[in-house]
Amino acid sequence: MQTLAAAPAAPAVDLGEPGPIGRELLDHQSRTESNARTYPRRLPVAIGEASGSYITDVDGRRYIDFLTGAGVLALGHNHPDLITAVQGQLTKLTHGLDMPTPVREEFKRRQLGMLPEPMRGSMKMHFCGPTGADGVEAAIKLCKKATGRGTVVAFQGSYHGSTHAAMSMTSETAPKTGLTNLLPGVHFAPYGYCHRCPLSLTPDTCVTNCAEFLANTLNDTHGGIQKPAAIIMELVQGEGGSIPAPVPFVRRIAELAKSLDIPLIVDEVQTGCGRTGTWFSFEQYGIEPDVIVASKGLSGMGLPVSVIMYNERLDVWTPGSHIGTFRGNNLAFASANAFLDVLARDNVLAQVRERSAQLMAGLRQIQIDTTLVSDVRGRGLMLGMEMSGRGTASASEVASRFQREALRRGLIVEIGGREDCVVRLLPALNVPAETVDEAVAIMRDAARAVQDDLTAVA
Repeated sequence: MQTLAAAPAAPAVDLGEPGPIGRELLDHQSRTESNARTYPRRLPVAIGEASGSYITDVDGRRYIDFLTGAGVLALGHNHPDLITAVQGQLTKLTHGLDMPTPVREEFKRRQLGMLPEPMRGSMKMHFCGPTGADGVEAAIKLCKKATGRGTVVAFQGSYHGSTHAAMSMTSETAPKTGLTNLLPGVHFAPYGYCHRCPLSLTPDTCVTNCAEFLANTLNDTHGGIQKPAAIIMELVQGEGGSIPAPVPFVRRIAELAKSLDIPLIVDEVQTGCGRTGTWFSFEQYGIEPDVIVASKGLSGMGLPVSVIMYNERLDVWTPGSHIGTFRGNNLAFASANAFLDVLARDNVLAQVRERSAQLMAGLRQIQIDTTLVSDVRGRGLMLGMEMSGRGTASASEVASRFQREALRRGLIVEIGGREDCVVRLLPALNVPAETVDEAVAIMRDAARAVQDDLTAVA
């Protein structure tokens, strides 16, 4: 194990503590907003303005943003091409319910055109309310109505939203505390999380056993689960800890769903729109889902829009089966169309893959140089470092300390996963190489500071 040099001195300006204006805003927020607020508790930054991959707080301090609105800012903050497109649409129409408009029809044509060629002729689109959770709700309702069945299979480690039904299909138990009568008939199956195998196996002793466990259960007349209306899965679990599903696992689940005529829903809310290096993550697995949920990065700049795309055989909706006032956000459609223009012009997907390799190399070096990191993983620019406990400090505490040290040095990262022990990175898809280098240097210094502090305590 390489011995780290002494941790660098703390930064001259501690960016982990808000300045006077920021402190006032954060205190006012604490007094007047719901206790459900989350990000400002760990990231006490009051934002003044932002551009690209950088945020400036109200006191004039600058941060690298590797959270990007939980992934909604696909092209970072305030991309000029997207702003121009939205400004042009503002004078025409902002909101049109589900009535056709030129910009809406162009959005639909181009989004369906981003599907793999074999799927394009058989897929339809439904516009949902403004969030990914609403898309999940719509997908489940559609599959229940189309199949006449009532149960759903989700996976351990899943996150599908915090609305009533979406939370029922989210595996974390803490947010459900005190809630009764959630959506019945949801069954959680093991997910291919090889770093913490749910079946206590290792790759050399496993033949996709987690998928076979579900197959055996659904094919067993005494398996305890009625034939479900749908199987819903993320191909990279985001809130679950940046966990990419193994390819054999996904293909086995898709094969199982097809053989039993169970619609397969792929939740691309966070993985879609180029986040993993292809437009949709399922493209990397060689499968054809029956339903795709997309939201978050669709507009490229955080304007809310949510859709499901599904095989036309499932289209049993009747008028009003699933509606929403904000399903006609024409500003988001304009921004999304401009996003696709930039994607093609600037070869953004190739950039995602290049920056992913660059960032993964930096994270793996941190893993080699410290005793803090147990795993580095992810796809594209949806990456994570799972931290290890050190002495009396739990893995969760190590991750929290790392997040604070990174923030002090000017880098915003998220933590998540089981026990919040995973440092999660969601930079803009067009993040410059030099910004990645700057972020890696900050993370390296943060890891040194945490390790030295824990060593001193020991």
